[in-house]
Amino acid sequence: MIGKSVMFENIFSSFIPLFVAVDAIGVMPIFVTLTEGMERKERYKIIIQSMITAAGLAIGFVLLGKLVFKVLGIAMGDFMIAGGVVLFCLAIIDIVNPIKRRRIPGAELGAVPLGTPLIAGPAVLTTSILIVNEYGLLAAMFSIISNILLCGLVFRMSSILMKILGISGSKALSKVFSLLLAAIAVMLIRKGLMQFL
Repeated sequence: MIGKSVMFENIFSSFIPLFVAVDAIGVMPIFVTLTEGMERKERYKIIIQSMITAAGLAIGFVLLGKLVFKVLGIAMGDFMIAGGVVLFCLAIIDIVNPIKRRRIPGAELGAVPLGTPLIAGPAVLTTSILIVNEYGLLAAMFSIISNILLCGLVFRMSSILMKILGISGSKALSKVFSLLLAAIAVMLIRKGLMQFL
C-alpha cells in the first residue's frame, strides 16, 4: 500500500513539471494557425505525426541521456544546475516574449515544427532527464507519454478551446505556465547545488 502511494506520488510529481514544460495551451494557437484551412483528416494526421515525433525524441533522450553523461563525465548535479539555468532562461523568454517561433507549413509539419521544437523542445528534454533521476524511469515514461497524449487531445479540441479561451486567454495561461517553469528551474538549481555541499 505504501509502495503504491509512493509510486502515484512520484508519477504526479513528475507529471506536473512536464505538463508545464510541454505548454500545450501555449502551443495550441500556433497549431491552429499552421493547420488553418486543412481538412479534419489532414489535421488528425498532423496531430499523430507530432505526437510520435515528440514521444520518440523525449524517450530516446531519456534512455540515452545517462549513457552520454557517463561518457562525458557529467555528474547529475552538474546537469541539474545547467538544466535549471536553461529552463529558467526559456521561462523568462516566454514571459517577456510569449510568441513562439513559427515556420512555414510543409509536408512534415507534424514532425517539425510541431513535434519538435514546439512540443518536445529544450525545456521538455531537460525536464524529462531530470525527472528520471528524481522520480525514476517508470514515472518519467508515464509522464512523457501522458503529457504528449494530453497535448494531442488539446490539438484535437483546439477549435473549441480557442473559442472558449481566445488568443488572449491562451497567452495568459501560457505566461502562468512559464512562471511555474521558472520556479521549477530555481528548485532544480537549488537541488543541484545541494549535491555538491
